[in-house]
Amino acid sequence: MYHWIPFWPDAAAVNAVVVNNLYVAELGLSAVIMSTVVIMMLSFCIRYRRGSAASRANLVEETWHFEAAWTAATLGVFLILFVWGAAIYLWLFRPPPADEEVYVIGKQWMWKVEHPGGQREIDALHVPVDKIIRLVMSSEDVIHSFFVPAFRIKHDVVPGTLETIWFKATKTGVFRLECTQYCGLQHATMHGQVVVMTAPEYARWLAEQGVHESLAAQGADLFRAHGCSGCHGENSTVHAPSLRGLYGTLVHLQDGSVRVADDAYLRDCILNPRSFTVAGYPPVMPDFSGQLGEDELMKLIAYIKSLRRDQELGQ
Repeated sequence: MYHWIPFWPDAAAVNAVVVNNLYVAELGLSAVIMSTVVIMMLSFCIRYRRGSAASRANLVEETWHFEAAWTAATLGVFLILFVWGAAIYLWLFRPPPADEEVYVIGKQWMWKVEHPGGQREIDALHVPVDKIIRLVMSSEDVIHSFFVPAFRIKHDVVPGTLETIWFKATKTGVFRLECTQYCGLQHATMHGQVVVMTAPEYARWLAEQGVHESLAAQGADLFRAHGCSGCHGENSTVHAPSLRGLYGTLVHLQDGSVRVADDAYLRDCILNPRSFTVAGYPPVMPDFSGQLGEDELMKLIAYIKSLRRDQELGQ
């Protein structure tokens, strides 16, 4: 637990370095402007104080050239900072191809983590160093906010949606994980740790968890248990869209819109299929809203994502 407020938190991810550079530039520019204003104000106060012998005659006539140039220069500098910040924002929220994807569920008052191999954690996240980690996050109850100060990443986790964020840790060690959105009486207890390990240590940790079924395999079991394979299976007689190779493609819907088949789209289709009916198919899929928990949704999505063009759907 922190006993003091760190002036400069540790920077343990590439995200932190990029954010730090912008922060230092904004802080430095603000310091220059504030110092200039304060120094000029103090110098005028001293020079033209009551009783001063400084001449008040021959005042310089006002000119708009100086004011226009000063305003344009200031506007230009802050526009550069704005564009710089916007570029970093887009960079942070458009994840590159991930080396590993981890599912995170916020719940009063804990973080539940599920790895692709089926390993589970509570209030902890083990990851390898120097790898791009993409987090797919959802909430079971209220709005939470996933925050790792040493990585400079923070993202709200909103019920009913899937949020994603990524990072690439550059140092091994244990780093603080916080919830920064007030989420109930015990909000202050909702914290954990991110453990960054070397690749061999991480592989050993995964093996030691004693898990025998991957997240996608658990999703395949759910796919069959809930009857999804009866319509989306290769041998099904029901006219339903094929899920093989679906993830990441463009889907044309009956209302004329086009959606990318990403995590959020798959979740929406499972919970509210008639609002996302694929063009050319009848709206016959039942609504699974309220029948599946966030854990089960994550597994089903992991299974659908695992389907490749050369794989057969489970029956």
